[in-house]
Amino acid sequence: MTEDLEFEGSNLTRTPSDTGTSVSIVPLGGLGEFGLNMMVYETENDIIVIDTGFMLPNADMPGVDLIFPDIHYLVERKEKVRGILLTHGHEDHIGALFYVLRQLDVPVYGTQLTLAIASGRLREYNVLGKAQLNTVAPGDTVELGDFSAEFIHVTHSIPDTVAIALRTPVGVIVHTGDFKFDMTPIDGKMSDIQTLARLGSEGVHLLVSDSTNAERPGQTPSERSIYGTIDNIFQKTEQKLFLCTFSSSLHRIQQFIDLADVHRRLVAVAGRSLLNNVRTASELGYLKLNPAYLIDARDVSMFKPHEVMILSTGSQGEPRSALSLMALDNHPFLKVEQGDTVVISARIIPGNEKAIGNVVNHLLRRGAKIYHERNADVHVSGHGSSEDLKLMLNLLQPKFFMPMHGEYQNLMRHAELAESVGIPSDNIKVAEDGELIQLTSETCEVFGREGRSGRVLVDGKPEFELEDIVLRDRIQLSEDGIVVPIIVLHSDTGEDSQQSAVSSSDGQPAADNDSKTGLNAGQIEIISRGFVYMDKSEELIEEAKEITLRVIRNLSDEQKHETETVQDEIRGALRRFFSKQTQRSPLIFPVVMRV
Repeated sequence: MTEDLEFEGSNLTRTPSDTGTSVSIVPLGGLGEFGLNMMVYETENDIIVIDTGFMLPNADMPGVDLIFPDIHYLVERKEKVRGILLTHGHEDHIGALFYVLRQLDVPVYGTQLTLAIASGRLREYNVLGKAQLNTVAPGDTVELGDFSAEFIHVTHSIPDTVAIALRTPVGVIVHTGDFKFDMTPIDGKMSDIQTLARLGSEGVHLLVSDSTNAERPGQTPSERSIYGTIDNIFQKTEQKLFLCTFSSSLHRIQQFIDLADVHRRLVAVAGRSLLNNVRTASELGYLKLNPAYLIDARDVSMFKPHEVMILSTGSQGEPRSALSLMALDNHPFLKVEQGDTVVISARIIPGNEKAIGNVVNHLLRRGAKIYHERNADVHVSGHGSSEDLKLMLNLLQPKFFMPMHGEYQNLMRHAELAESVGIPSDNIKVAEDGELIQLTSETCEVFGREGRSGRVLVDGKPEFELEDIVLRDRIQLSEDGIVVPIIVLHSDTGEDSQQSAVSSSDGQPAADNDSKTGLNAGQIEIISRGFVYMDKSEELIEEAKEITLRVIRNLSDEQKHETETVQDEIRGALRRFFSKQTQRSPLIFPVVMRV
């Protein structure tokens, strides 16, 4: 692009470092957090999007069910969007696809299993009928305007995972997606190192690579490395065995199923997403499960405890998951009982520690034996550690490098690894969500934020998006409570208003009414919820009433007729008073009525 580009909603002006073509890269999610993965690649004529993930809320987001990337950037440029490319079937990479397709009518490209898993959620939200789903396989190439996308098999914790090599007007960009170099993968399909090395020898202009485990030394162990530990747990368990993992961790699930066969246990599946994924993967041949050994979870009680294994959702302590319900003895037909064993085979995602801890505590109260990643080798990551990341860097030998996927500390550590293998520090660019990266044939620069990037918070159905101010109010309510002053104002003043004054709280006519307001402090009601205990804070509440009365007295007649003005003045005065007296800031909602 030869002209300066100004972005709506931002003070940013971009000036290319040369007069040639450029590619703009806009991370809409996945840089600075775990999840929400979504990357935009743009030329003057075309846009492609890689992944459309969502993120689950943490404990600081009361009432929020899902978090999506803000896609205003794409909606405003929808005529340029040529397609969405998916790297694999985990929800943090495909979970927002239905939300995006509601606003963008564009083709989607992914491997067979990825699209099959994505189709379930598209069907659930009535988007499948209009979705343009195109199946690709590793080795395939798709032409999308100025972009040519080659799909490359890599190993991860789910089959059919790919990295994507983009041939662009300025050079080759490799977007790894999630990966590790597993030399003994469950399905026998190793990462396509030959293709990666070929790309490296041909010349990679920019590598955009997974940073999830950048701070972990060494190489991530093979998925098979936990087999012995899980096998030992099977041997020691004399009653029911519950195995809990992510519903899309199909390599992990395959090992559990294989061990259930070895130890002659029937398999039950609890949790809708898990059941759907097991069914889909089995039908497509990605999961080998003898139907004769699969039983309905409702029938578990019909068998002896040592005869069953239950696969369950809820590894992150999600309140409505199968494991959480069992921990509280609220599941409609599954129970964890004295002597049962529960294995939580998943990484504890930062922010979920408390929720998982609560589930573990409740399970222990039920008499269960608990195994998780902090007390047993029951989990192995699907993401490459530092040596895997350095191997990817050495195979591709990129001119420029940008880390993605992870918190800022993960991105920075990955940048250090890149420098350690010989990439000049000036060629390493650490960016975050919403920033704009411009790549030319000679330069790679990070510019300021695009004004419309961010997060979309959803409460309940995806149609109900929460504004930031609503979330802030919820947080403030949970921390400081609410105060509701109730005031009745009279439409007249003077002697008439005194005669029409409301009764005091004890039902008797009000005394000593103010001549301008027709009320006194005894007639102002203040309700507190979650702020102070009314019966033990009488002095504080009485003083608040006096302050409210004083505010009304100081208003002009014109101001008294403006309800919003009265409310604002009372809210401001009480906020200052309560903050000074209690060092807390409750939400204050004055109610002004007129008679």
